[in-house]
Amino acid sequence: MGRVPATLSATLTALVLGACTTDAPSASPGAVDSPTAGSPTASPTGSDSSFAAPTQSASPTPSASPTPSPAPSTDVSSGPPEVQAGAAMADVRTLAGRIGPRLATSPAYRRAARLVGTRLSDLGYDVRRETFRVPAGDSWGVPVAAGRSSNVVAEPAGFDPAEPHVVVGAHLDTVAVAPGAEDNASGVAVLLEVARLAARDGTRLPVVVIAFGAEEPRGPGDDLHHFGSQHHVREMPGRRRGALRAMVSLDRVGVGTVVPVCTGPLSPPQVRRALLRAAARVDVPARPCENVASDHWSFEKAGVVVARLGSTSYPAYHSAEDLPRVVDPAQLGRTGRVVWEWLR
Repeated sequence: MGRVPATLSATLTALVLGACTTDAPSASPGAVDSPTAGSPTASPTGSDSSFAAPTQSASPTPSASPTPSPAPSTDVSSGPPEVQAGAAMADVRTLAGRIGPRLATSPAYRRAARLVGTRLSDLGYDVRRETFRVPAGDSWGVPVAAGRSSNVVAEPAGFDPAEPHVVVGAHLDTVAVAPGAEDNASGVAVLLEVARLAARDGTRLPVVVIAFGAEEPRGPGDDLHHFGSQHHVREMPGRRRGALRAMVSLDRVGVGTVVPVCTGPLSPPQVRRALLRAAARVDVPARPCENVASDHWSFEKAGVVVARLGSTSYPAYHSAEDLPRVVDPAQLGRTGRVVWEWLR
């Protein structure tokens, strides 16, 4: 899209403060008072009626995984049986406990990316890696060298990128010192659970699942933030971008009892409204908010209709104390229920 209007400059300066920053001011509740009828999302340039059309799901293809998957949880107290909050919590423990800090250019990040890619491949997705350069800089007070990182992109079998579809993503990296349980093993864990359900049951539109690299900043401003999603958007062919109906980012979704549902100042509110309606249908408390500190912002600047789930403040943010004990499995279940209700 073109230059951001001057009237928005003050808003953007206040909002773009760093990766996964604490909550921006909430949008007015009036933003969801008059939901539009019909499908849950809208194309930024045309009708969104195609989102209601059924689609083929990815066909699960069993294969051996080098990293054992967590056993399905029998605890469904935090959601209906199809949302396995216990399994999501096991993934948080694997990423933040067994692997730990996942600086985007580090061996630990590459290990995590292999794990996520294998899991998605085992579910029947066609998985590919997008690699890109990341500059040297400052990772939340720690000087870090330049290097390469990658996105893990998973598409349903038979996916046609020129046909209407949606993207659901979560960043896999952390700042240098943080194990990143909440920021953002929580989002990746819910992403994997949603991918499992989509592969099993199908969704109204095909869902492309992306674990983004290098979301965390290496300095101030947009140019030193959201490297993986910026690379993905920049490299999208025109037909693929035109077929993308919505993007949702899962970022810091395991703390609190209410699910934040955010957009930035450029996105129409259709996706946020649809997610809030989905939350109401499955009895999950949710609130609207405004936030540009996640990967949805890269898509929003390109004209895609977006939303972000998550952004509740917590004391361990970007610290060595961001450990699995910070994350509440019940909140993972709430977020998973909202996303799945919207998708299906």
